[in-house]
Amino acid sequence: MSKRLEGKVAFITGANSGIGLSIAQNFVAEGATVAILARSQKKADDAKSEIGSNTFAIIGDVTQLNSLQSAYKSINEKFGRLDIVVANAGIFEKNTLDNPATPEAFDRISDVNFKGAFYTVQYAVPFLSCGASIILTGSSVSEMGLGSNSLYSATKAAVRSLARALTPELAKKGIRINTLSPGPVLTPVLENSMTNEEIDELNTFYSENLPAGRIGQSIDLANAAVFLASDESSFTYGSDFQIDGGMNQTRWPMKYSL
Repeated sequence: MSKRLEGKVAFITGANSGIGLSIAQNFVAEGATVAILARSQKKADDAKSEIGSNTFAIIGDVTQLNSLQSAYKSINEKFGRLDIVVANAGIFEKNTLDNPATPEAFDRISDVNFKGAFYTVQYAVPFLSCGASIILTGSSVSEMGLGSNSLYSATKAAVRSLARALTPELAKKGIRINTLSPGPVLTPVLENSMTNEEIDELNTFYSENLPAGRIGQSIDLANAAVFLASDESSFTYGSDFQIDGGMNQTRWPMKYSL
């Protein structure tokens, strides 16, 4: 049985941990060659060791637009094709009206989450093959009025809107674009910021309230990403795949900020 991404070349930003790392691992397991963008040599080396073979690391940052352009040129020179782009790089910071975001924080969050995603797509287009797939990592909170997350939620809403707005243009070039929106997902970043007691409390809360009966894992998103990257989703354009355990579909009250 052939692998679903056999022979395809993918580019993933934010692939050194969490959801992006799981996506890269799944893509390689399904036969793809994966190029990742990492902000330092150490991050690149650590990610490559976890992803395994068929991985090509490029040092760069989505907020440094020249490094994005250089990354695509390097991929084209090395592989001569590009079939999948996953704009996954993102950051999260809490802000409230009582503890407002500074202009510097606004620029930092919007530059990574939205501007970075926009130019990851724009610079990729000249190199993408016919039938290529673009995946933007959004967030289920883009549809929720969730306190302390206004700036983050707004940038993710912009990402989701971007997929819709670009769909007609990209479709003319034979390229699909979709959004992958995680709900509550336990990632290393989240785990490292919490005590064991807090993690246990979080797990209990979501297991009792989510229709899925548990908190999400990075692999849940990675499995969905393989579908969106593969030819199996050839009839899927401009969609928002909410991998959230049913959170947004049931609209249950939330105690936790994501």
